Amino acid sequence: MILYNITVNVEKDVEQDWVTWMKETHIPEVLATDKFVENKLFRIMHDSEDGGVNYSVQYFAKNMEQVMAYQHQYFDQHNAVVQKKFPKKLAIFMTLLEMV
Repeated sequence: MILYNITVNVEKDVEQDWVTWMKETHIPEVLATDKFVENKLFRIMHDSEDGGVNYSVQYFAKNMEQVMAYQHQYFDQHNAVVQKKFPKKLAIFMTLLEMV
């Protein structure tokens, strides 16, 4: 099992819009690619130095091939939508973790 973790720092003025959009639109679109078998969304429980709020968006894949297929086939399109919807309101970084 591979965890494709996306940590997002969200500016407070768009936080609720972002959470709603993630739950109702973006996460369902990512899951519709059939590259991931499960997802979770967590708010990270510590204050950010810049005043934003941090979230962990987690997608679980059966193997690394599924993650790579997502990145090659869908990532650019999905990322462009995120950047257009929330311009300069998010800081994002990704981590891949392998279950041991």
